[in-house]
Amino acid sequence: MGHQAKDIQSIGITNQRETVIVWDSQTGQPLYPAIVWSDTRTLETVESLAAKSPKGVNALREVCGLHLTTYFSAVKLRWLLDNVPVVQEAQQQNRLQFGTVDTWLIYNLTGATQGGVVVTDVTNASRTMLMDLKSLQWSDEAMRFFSFDQIQLPKIVSSSQVFGSIKEGALAGIPIAGCLGDQQAALVGQKCFRKGDAKSTYGTGCFMLFNTGSSPVLSKNGLLTSVAYRFGDDEPAYCLEGSVAVAGSSINWLRDNLGLIQDAHQLNTLAASVPDTAGVYFVTAFAGLFAPYWRSDASGILTGMTHYTKREHICRATLEAVCFQTNAILDAMNKDSGSPLTCLKVDGGMSNSDLCMQIQADILGIHVERPPMRETTALGSAIAAGLATGYWKSIDELDQVNFSGRQIFDSQITPKKRKQMLAGWEDAVNRSYGTAAR
Repeated sequence: MGHQAKDIQSIGITNQRETVIVWDSQTGQPLYPAIVWSDTRTLETVESLAAKSPKGVNALREVCGLHLTTYFSAVKLRWLLDNVPVVQEAQQQNRLQFGTVDTWLIYNLTGATQGGVVVTDVTNASRTMLMDLKSLQWSDEAMRFFSFDQIQLPKIVSSSQVFGSIKEGALAGIPIAGCLGDQQAALVGQKCFRKGDAKSTYGTGCFMLFNTGSSPVLSKNGLLTSVAYRFGDDEPAYCLEGSVAVAGSSINWLRDNLGLIQDAHQLNTLAASVPDTAGVYFVTAFAGLFAPYWRSDASGILTGMTHYTKREHICRATLEAVCFQTNAILDAMNKDSGSPLTCLKVDGGMSNSDLCMQIQADILGIHVERPPMRETTALGSAIAAGLATGYWKSIDELDQVNFSGRQIFDSQITPKKRKQMLAGWEDAVNRSYGTAAR
């Protein structure tokens, strides 16, 4: 693009949240492959932990804003300690370093065992189940609940400050000054800085975040509470979040497992060639159902198929599945906030599909707003880094960033049609319960 390394003023990092990495603090070497956020091997761990408390899966919800599920980092760390001897040995010898992907990256980029910085920002820490939402520090209560001791934890810091500098290579000496978990980074990239702003990112999964302002709000409708961002020493902003476990990954499943399509473009073309799904619903519960259902006993099902069903209908049902689950999250957010959303900002790979975004607007019945540049996760981490190093003096200077050329999608179906579609979806979801293999 005509730039040189010396033109870069600072670097921002954004990462896949909840994914756990453990390594030897003396050698800097990982002790086990990373356990990814969507990995469900911890189901029995969740059940045994929930049995410890009269509050069950809500044992730590008032502390960390999250409930016990296979999703979060602390459950994965507990599994590692229970099942991997080399991790147990490192703990016993005080060599066990725990971190999420941001911590691992910053540690290695700043020198690893040669002076590497071991930090995590508040957004990533808030997804571990180990951080107190109010104090923004590691919670002693949570550590006791998970029976964690002799484990080295990263220092919790702001999302926008200078953490350290790149140790070596072409970018040596350039400061790392921004760090946000990917979904919070997209919230920042969409400039959802006002209380009541919301965005939805359509990636491997689909994640909707709603800015609740300077105080954490505990959901009464199955949503999660996290830190949205914290810039420097300013007050943190909090958010409610709802997650769809399977979004873009369902397209990969159609391609790789069933061979129905060759790529996402073909799926879009096939889905657009039919006016509706002809009654087909695809509940993509490959890893259970996340918010607001929280049913780990659900599995993926296709319902409503007849002799008339073609792959075009299944392709369209795949897009609709993401949109229906997003609608369920939006309903929960509206109930928690008491002020219904009128516009949803969207980004991520699936948002490139005009058809998918039109279906989303149809199902939601509100404006869907898409920016011209959809890589808002990367943009959010850049904004955090730029604010920390003075590229922007304040968020007020960001008004026109990624604004010109935005596109608005509005519903094109009747309320009666929307109600029929939603009723069919809820019936399909109910059919998926209790079908997961044990």
